[in-house]
Amino acid sequence: MTNDPVAGGSAPDSGGSDDDGARARLEQAARSSGIGRLAESGQVDGKSVLAAIGGVRGVIEAMLPGLVFLVAYTLTRDLVLSIALPLIVGAVFVVARIIQRQPTAPAIGGVLGIVLSAVLALLNNRPEDYYIPGFWTNGAYFAVLLASVFIGWPIIGVAAGFLTGAGTTWRDDRRLRRIYSALTLMWCGLFALRLIVQMPLYYAGAIEALGTARLVMGIPLYAPLLVVTWLVIRSLLRSTTRDAA
Repeated sequence: MTNDPVAGGSAPDSGGSDDDGARARLEQAARSSGIGRLAESGQVDGKSVLAAIGGVRGVIEAMLPGLVFLVAYTLTRDLVLSIALPLIVGAVFVVARIIQRQPTAPAIGGVLGIVLSAVLALLNNRPEDYYIPGFWTNGAYFAVLLASVFIGWPIIGVAAGFLTGAGTTWRDDRRLRRIYSALTLMWCGLFALRLIVQMPLYYAGAIEALGTARLVMGIPLYAPLLVVTWLVIRSLLRSTTRDAA
């Protein structure tokens, strides 16, 4: 869901290839996002939504390390053990992808995230610090999405432009700009809600409640919002097609 570019029009001779390359990379990012996967499937059912959020493997890789940490610390109160177990799980994911000759980048990214969380937790011997990177991530997404609305380039609109082939023409339609801004603000709301709920738990040292909130407010909130976003985009596309006809 992170894209940005200017489509249409001729690029200047100087640096044109760089602009085209950036456009291509951003378009690929849009198509590989959850919205892009739903658009590619053309359907909104359980199977397509599951595929859009990474499939069964993607869901397990996203949720299992956090669940293992939460359960291990709740049962043992041993910080080192509770951190070691998610690292082992992440390493298993990487090895499994290598054996099956599948892309390892998602699993490696997950392991790096676990390592960062582990380092922060061990530095001060504070298990709640394991969750700090999540705050950084949610804060960054919130800031970028909100900024995109303020500058008139809501990220959902940019992504929709790539996925529907409309480029940036949607910016000439005030109604579309408002809708895409509203959708982008909905995503801002998701990331803001996570921070509003989870940060007080962090400062209170409520590890079990914080870990549970992280799990519940992850994919279970992300998936429905993804579906709503794509349904609105698809409806707008069909409406625009009818109007053009």
